[in-house]
Amino acid sequence: MQNGMHTDRDRCVRAVRSKDARFDGWFFTAVTTTGIYCRPSCPVVPPKPENMTFLPSAAACQQAGFRACKRCRPDTSPGSPEWNLRADLVARAMRLIADGVVDRDGVTGLAVRLGYSTRQIERQLLAELGAGPLALARAQRAQTARLLIETTRLPMADVAFAAGFASVRAFNDTVREVFALSPTELRARGGAHPTMPATPGTLALRLPFRAPLNPDNLFGHLAATGVPGVEEWRDGAFRRTLRLPHGHGVVALTPHPDHIGCRLTLTDPRDLTVAISRCRRMLDLDADPVAVDDQLRTDPLLAPLVDKAPGRRVPRTVDEAEFAVRAVLGQQVSTAAARTHAARLVTAYGDPVDDPEGGLTHLFPTPEALAAVDPETLPMPRTRRVTFTTLTTQLASGTLHLDVDSDWAETRARLLALPGFGPWTVDVIAMRALGDPDAFLPTDLGVRRAAGELGLPATPAALTARAAAWRPWRAYAVQYLWATDSHPINFLPA
Repeated sequence: MQNGMHTDRDRCVRAVRSKDARFDGWFFTAVTTTGIYCRPSCPVVPPKPENMTFLPSAAACQQAGFRACKRCRPDTSPGSPEWNLRADLVARAMRLIADGVVDRDGVTGLAVRLGYSTRQIERQLLAELGAGPLALARAQRAQTARLLIETTRLPMADVAFAAGFASVRAFNDTVREVFALSPTELRARGGAHPTMPATPGTLALRLPFRAPLNPDNLFGHLAATGVPGVEEWRDGAFRRTLRLPHGHGVVALTPHPDHIGCRLTLTDPRDLTVAISRCRRMLDLDADPVAVDDQLRTDPLLAPLVDKAPGRRVPRTVDEAEFAVRAVLGQQVSTAAARTHAARLVTAYGDPVDDPEGGLTHLFPTPEALAAVDPETLPMPRTRRVTFTTLTTQLASGTLHLDVDSDWAETRARLLALPGFGPWTVDVIAMRALGDPDAFLPTDLGVRRAAGELGLPATPAALTARAAAWRPWRAYAVQYLWATDSHPINFLPA
């Protein structure tokens, strides 16, 4: 796969003819004779090649006057893996748009976060995606609106504002334009929802992904390292609290063969788009597992691990600052000890929440709350106290910025400059918080042990040299190496 795949016409035609779901989200097929646009795996008979136009985004299709196919529902495709693979301006902008920044702060706010002018951002997004930030955000609002229309009983006015529209009129016009149906018709087409949760503010959704997906290490890691009060495994689902722009939420995520079940309870429905985006990011659902596994299989010593359980994802986070704090708490201690340290902080400094359906009690403390902690009360060595207080103080003041738009290289350098931050801590934050798919942990004990058992070089320098052939997917190689151990992180809880 490569940037600008929609420009490779022959390849796109082959993907459409084979109905290859791996390419869903990479490009969209606009059919000139019908005025609709589809995902590559659309089940209908493929149109003639001369009637196909290929565009890089749903927003570009909508800007060109095409409406979404009612059969394949291209607006529900997994997101492009491109934005998780890259750290340039366009990729960072797309991650922020998915996180709802344009809806909350406008294009000016997006520009401020990225440190570029609005004109520069507009120009680069138009050049690569065929649509500017407003059109991309509008396409996302349309997708959220459809989700709410079809899966909830919310009144249409509430749907409009929850999806981020400024007015009911704009909501009605957009839904008609994108889906060729009124909101009421769209809801009627979706049918009744007798299984919808009765709890006020609760939504039941399906999160798509590209197959294959191996849930073992993904959910096993999240459950085994979960912080009591903030995270738990219950009734076959990973549950956790979410701190969101307009309030807070609780999510339950359940693995299924063809989707992830997502049950969200929000205090403010305006946070729906952000909550979905962060859950998808935590579960690495926009990854391209075929591309990853094909690359790793080129190493004959890794190939058996990939063939045994393909589709491993990198377990990530819903809150980058939270993960950095937890990485420090986990330095040179066991998983159980790290959970205990974090749980104490949660009980003392986290904001309490109600969870009638489970055992979640708090939001993870904010950097501001943690920066105010008396270091003498922390049950850790003095040097680690300095590391903890320096990190939380810089996060609270904004001196250190960890978010979906972080520049990976710059953030690594800033982290390495902090006391107590070595390569392992920086790379685990880069891998699981920043989302760098090429982050690597050659000094990690589990990685080195697995390397030795497989016959790979065991010293960090030699292993790093061997791992050059795994790029840009070394973070996924780490997951396969970790999976050789019997640690609970590698197994779905019973």
